[in-house]
Amino acid sequence: MSRQFHAEDRALASEVERVWRANGIARSTIRAYRQWIRRFRRYCLVRSQIPEEQLRQQNVRRWMARYVRVRGKGPLRSPSLANSALWAWSWGLQVCGYAVPPWRDSLPPIPPLPPLQEAFRRHRREVQGVAESTARRDLKILQEFLDFLRCRGRTTATIQVTDIDRFLSKCSGRLVPKTLAGVASVLRSFLGFLHMTGQIRHDLTTVVASPRVRRGDTPPRALPWSDVRRILRAINKEIRSGLRDYALLLTMAAYGLGAGEVRRLMLESVDWRRRELHVVRPKTGRAIDLPLLPGVARALAAYLRRGRPRHCTTRALFVQMHAPYGQIDSASAIRHMLHKHAATAGVSATFLGSHVLRHSHACRQIDLGASPTVVGDILGHRRPESTSAYVRVALRRLRGMALPVPT
Repeated sequence: MSRQFHAEDRALASEVERVWRANGIARSTIRAYRQWIRRFRRYCLVRSQIPEEQLRQQNVRRWMARYVRVRGKGPLRSPSLANSALWAWSWGLQVCGYAVPPWRDSLPPIPPLPPLQEAFRRHRREVQGVAESTARRDLKILQEFLDFLRCRGRTTATIQVTDIDRFLSKCSGRLVPKTLAGVASVLRSFLGFLHMTGQIRHDLTTVVASPRVRRGDTPPRALPWSDVRRILRAINKEIRSGLRDYALLLTMAAYGLGAGEVRRLMLESVDWRRRELHVVRPKTGRAIDLPLLPGVARALAAYLRRGRPRHCTTRALFVQMHAPYGQIDSASAIRHMLHKHAATAGVSATFLGSHVLRHSHACRQIDLGASPTVVGDILGHRRPESTSAYVRVALRRLRGMALPVPT
C-alpha cells in the first residue's frame, strides 16, 4: 500500500536523499536539488496544494515559466537543473513507497493519415513488404512531393514529367547522391502505386531519373584497432559513469554490436551460467547467442556491482546516469560518449558515429583471417555483399594479396 503525504512531512527529504546518496549523487548536486525543490514546494503550498501530488512535467514547466516572470530576470539560469531536481524528487519518492503521478503523460496516438497516404503505406507494407518504420519514413518524402505539387497547382491526377524532374532537381541541391537515390526510389514506388490503382493513366516509373549508386561504393568508416584500444584505456574506471562507458564500448567493440543492439541488451541477456550473451538484431528480429568473453564478463561484472545505479526504472543492462535511471534513450547518447573518450585519448577521425566500433570490429576480424561468412553471421548480415565491403578496408589481408610491381 502506498504511503500518504503530509504537507509538513520533514522525513521526506531525508528518505529521498538517502536513496540519492546510495546512487552516488554528489552532495553539491543534492544541495542544488534542495533549492529547487523548496521553491516548488513553496509555490504549491501557497496554493493549498500538496506539492508531491503536482509532480508532473507539465506542472513543473508551468511553474518554471511563472518563476521567470515573477523574478523578472530574463531566462531561467538553470532550467535543466530545475527539471532534473524535481524529476529526481519524483523518482526518489516512488522508490520510498509513495504514490506519485506519472512524470510524463502517455504519448498521444499517431493521428490518422489521409486516405491516399494510408493506402500507400498499406501498399508498401503488404505488397512490397517493407518494414513499418521504413513505410513511415517514406511518407515524409511523399508529403514533401505532394506539397511540391500543390505549390505548382498540380494534383496526383495531373502529374507531368517536368514536375518529377524539377522535384528531384530541387532535392539534389541538398542531398548526397545515395540519399537522392532513395528519394527517387520512393517516388518511383508511389507513381507505380498510382498507376496500379488507376489514379493515373500512364506508368511514369520509367521517367524517374536517379543517380547511379553502386552498393558499397564508400568503404565502411572504421578506426585502426590501436585507436580503439586507446579509447578504451582512456576511460576513467574509478567512477560510476566510467564503469558503464567502458563496459558498453568494450561490448560493442568485442562483438561488433551497433547502438540499437547494445541499447536493447537486458539484464537477462547475460547468461552467466552458460557464459553467453543473448543478442537480438533490431532490424530483423533475429536472435544470436555469442560466447561471453572473459574481458567483457569482467567489465560487465564491475559495472553491475559498482556502477549501475540502484532502483532503476528499467531492466535494460546499460542505463542513464541520472535519475530516474532509465534506458539509454538514443544512439546519439552513445555517439557523444564515444566522442568524449576519443577526445580524452587524443584520437581524431573524420567520422565518429555510433557504428564506428561495429565497422572496426568487422575489419579487425577480416584482418585476422576470419571467414567473411562467419563475420557476416556475427554481424547479422543477410547478404554476403554486406560483409564484402569490409574486405576492402582490411589492410593487412590486402597487403598479402598485392602483386609485385614489375621493374
